[in-house]
Amino acid sequence: MKTKLTYREVLHGASSFLESQHLDGYVAERFLVERQGWTKTDLVLHLTTEIPTCVQQQLEQDVADFVKGRPVQHILGYEWFYERKFNVTKDTLIPRPETEEIIAKYLERNQEQPPLTVLDIGTGTGIIGITVKRERPEDTVTAIDISPEALQVAEENAQILGADIRFLLGDLTEPVGQEKFDRVISNPPYISEAERPLVDDIVLENEPHLALFAENDGLLIYQRLAKELPSLMNPAGEIILEIGFQQGAAVKALFMKAFPQAQVEVEKDLSGLDRMIYVQLP
Repeated sequence: MKTKLTYREVLHGASSFLESQHLDGYVAERFLVERQGWTKTDLVLHLTTEIPTCVQQQLEQDVADFVKGRPVQHILGYEWFYERKFNVTKDTLIPRPETEEIIAKYLERNQEQPPLTVLDIGTGTGIIGITVKRERPEDTVTAIDISPEALQVAEENAQILGADIRFLLGDLTEPVGQEKFDRVISNPPYISEAERPLVDDIVLENEPHLALFAENDGLLIYQRLAKELPSLMNPAGEIILEIGFQQGAAVKALFMKAFPQAQVEVEKDLSGLDRMIYVQLP
């Protein structure tokens, strides 16, 4: 008679297998916790109990898919961002922790502000616009993306998460014409072609290059925004942009020229790398 295995035994086997493939063994634990809807405490409490066959089979399938090069988020179908679950697909950029820092800074800088009009450019899964709306329901949020497939994912996420946002299809600021905004937030594509060899294969093979790469050494979108945004900003407006860690000086120069009366700052992320540009208008 075959002996039933415990959660600990199966998890150890899955983690060891991933490590033997030079992959992160912790991913096996994440699959198990996410599929069961558990906390880490729940997992600890179950470690010595027998694992149901269906749970073991699901874990083995998830691990096999991951070894084949599929991202965890595509296997699960979602990623967490600011403690909310966002659906992701191959048509959207996978949400990253660095972008959460933009939201945290936005909320910190604007906690005493009255209702604001906010423009999210290149919304992707909708993480920025939706999170802003959920955290500050009084703000009026417009989100734009050039990809109809990505925009559909963002609209679905907004509906699921109860965020009343206006979504527009188009190229950067083109869909909003001459409207005015108090805040503009964007995480645009900023990887240069020269940096392509530095990008992990799992990213290159699974995420949309439209959301990753930009021409002109990765600066094209910043160059365009520096030209397009001056006519869209209200007095005392603010622009918050995520940047590549080597782009701080170049992007700062672009926006100092576009907004000569504004205060333009480069801020670092929690890893100490240049990550955000803030343009504070007078």
